[in-house]
Amino acid sequence: MLAYHISTAGSPARLIQIKAPRPGAGQILVDIKACGLNFADLLMQKGTYQDTPEAPFTLGMEIAGVVKAVGPDVTGFAVGERIAVYSGQGGLAEQGVFDADRALSLPDGIPFEQAAALQIAYGTSHMALGYRARLQPGETLLVTGAAGGVGLTAVEIGKLMGATVIAHARGADKLAVAQAAGADHLIDDSEDLRIRVKELGGADVVYDAVGGAAWTAAFRACNPEARLLPIGFASGEVPQIPANHLLVKNLDVIGFYIGGYLKFRPDVVRDSFKTLFDWYLEGKLSPHISHTLPLAQVDEGMELLRQRKSTGKVVITP
Repeated sequence: MLAYHISTAGSPARLIQIKAPRPGAGQILVDIKACGLNFADLLMQKGTYQDTPEAPFTLGMEIAGVVKAVGPDVTGFAVGERIAVYSGQGGLAEQGVFDADRALSLPDGIPFEQAAALQIAYGTSHMALGYRARLQPGETLLVTGAAGGVGLTAVEIGKLMGATVIAHARGADKLAVAQAAGADHLIDDSEDLRIRVKELGGADVVYDAVGGAAWTAAFRACNPEARLLPIGFASGEVPQIPANHLLVKNLDVIGFYIGGYLKFRPDVVRDSFKTLFDWYLEGKLSPHISHTLPLAQVDEGMELLRQRKSTGKVVITP
């Protein structure tokens, strides 16, 4: 089968033929219909992601498809069933074997492409804002990188949770996408982020997917008792946090990594995904997919992420 595969540590990912897998105990074999791309896929190729698997491995972290076979000890799934899987790896291929406890039944009303776009980006924002930051109705949420894969979902979910949402992004086109997702206020990357947020009354929760200068400016624009979520570092610069400023303004910096919950609280992830599927079916969520590409164009999809030329999600359809 075709797979976007890293054969040895440090080697580039290539689309090659590899042996089709078979499910073992507790696993399911899936015909993959859609796989969402994530910034973490780029980091894995460089070996800098915190959960980079040992080579050889196939990239692709979130998939939707149809069960082709079930391994021993698997209950609750049947051949032919539509499912979604937060796989962590193995999704950019025609087929994949995944642990059954990472899979969820996929309702018929959710297309495969949408299911592949929902899981990590929406799950990250839903769990970060609700479970970790305890965002409350009426609070002001600042989202940096607001037109990106996770940032856009934070705008949408923050609005659903009753917050006033400030979206920060680069350029009119990206800000328009954030506005369509529900942002109340727009700040271009060319503007002084700290001053503009302070003019809007300051931030109670910061969802930062950028790091670097954006984090520093957002940090300085916080209200007392604000909560800050360092979600990602698209700028390439990991923020350094002055503890004395946390003390003076009574701020909380809250770590969150959705993949970590699979190891010690997988029930929280599953419950989040179930809620997101329900919200989609109720018409409350509209995942924005800027590009849908076949597996043969996976390199093009990765380049869209690398050059920040996508908005929302890029989805590959093996």
